[in-house]
Amino acid sequence: MSTTMEIKDSVYAKLLARSLPRPIHSRAEHTRLTEILLRLDEREDLSPEEEALAEVLTLLIEDYEEKYHPLPSVSPIESLKALMEDRGLKHKDIWPVLGNKGAATEILSGRRSISKAQAKRLAQFFHVPIELFI
Repeated sequence: MSTTMEIKDSVYAKLLARSLPRPIHSRAEHTRLTEILLRLDEREDLSPEEEALAEVLTLLIEDYEEKYHPLPSVSPIESLKALMEDRGLKHKDIWPVLGNKGAATEILSGRRSISKAQAKRLAQFFHVPIELFI
């Protein structure tokens, strides 16, 4: 059962009139809408109208960032190395997840790619999306 809350159009219209969300084409507009979203995110008592506004702002901000500041594509092995470095992990810490020492050595040296089964285990181990390793 879905728990959707009723949005009052008059209240939502006032929020829209105050924030004036629109497609983002400049850094200044990105900053302005991000600040509004951050103020909403700091609160725990958002009304249904404020939650709807936050969702719209999130979509606009994500669209702008994907168009103008896309994340560089990173290979699965680079993702693994970055996660290991970020968490202070060494070869010995990761080889049980990859299966054995030899597999870990070959993957980390780039001589072997990460299998789907290993990608699934790595995603669970690091609590990240499996797409990082595929």
